[in-house]
Amino acid sequence: MHVFKALVASAAFTGLALAGPLTLRQTDSKLKIMPLGDSITEITCWRAFVWDQIAETGYADKVRYVGSQNSNPQNCKPKTANWDEHHEGHSGWLAIDIANRYLETWLKNTPADIVMFMLGTNDVFQGHSTDDIIAAYTKMVNIMRASNPKMKIIVDLVIPLGVGSSSGITALNARIPDWAKNLNSTDSPIVIVDCNTGFPTSDLRDGVHPNIAGDQILASRIGPALLNYINESLAATAA
Repeated sequence: MHVFKALVASAAFTGLALAGPLTLRQTDSKLKIMPLGDSITEITCWRAFVWDQIAETGYADKVRYVGSQNSNPQNCKPKTANWDEHHEGHSGWLAIDIANRYLETWLKNTPADIVMFMLGTNDVFQGHSTDDIIAAYTKMVNIMRASNPKMKIIVDLVIPLGVGSSSGITALNARIPDWAKNLNSTDSPIVIVDCNTGFPTSDLRDGVHPNIAGDQILASRIGPALLNYINESLAATAA
């Protein structure tokens, strides 16, 4: 399944089974990071390359990825052996569906301290308005903060499309900075990572999903923001 399957039948989302052990509670003391998204999270390698940055910084034994999924469908081969493959990436899924039907349960069963997400591509493909997508973002943030009042949140500007019209993605990305500024708080900060500017469509393997070069670009932009949050969180724990 990939992002275009969102075009087939959005109603099917309500019946999709969630992969992985949904009843598992993370009870260890490690900092918990949830990669949340659609196929651009699930069937790509950027989260593996971000894990390399975590390992290179010496944090691999202090953090973990969390989520109901535990998979490496692209057979990613980062430098780090035994990298943490947990995530909450779901190919073809909409931000609207995730906000309204799934995220609360995911965070209940696999709690997180940091959530990083890129969502909206499928919503745009299905013709949902920017207002509807932003409303879904807001609902997700509210769910995250209800789960953890000190949740740290990374929101990625959506990567460009190499097929069809990019107007919906452009409109969404234009709204995200002000939306984040209005919802930002000291206890639960939101940081924006620009994964769009300077991302060449030649680094999309199929017009939608990044190839390895594209994954490296995403990791180079997402990783530093995540490492900053990790530094802050671990320092606060040690204080």
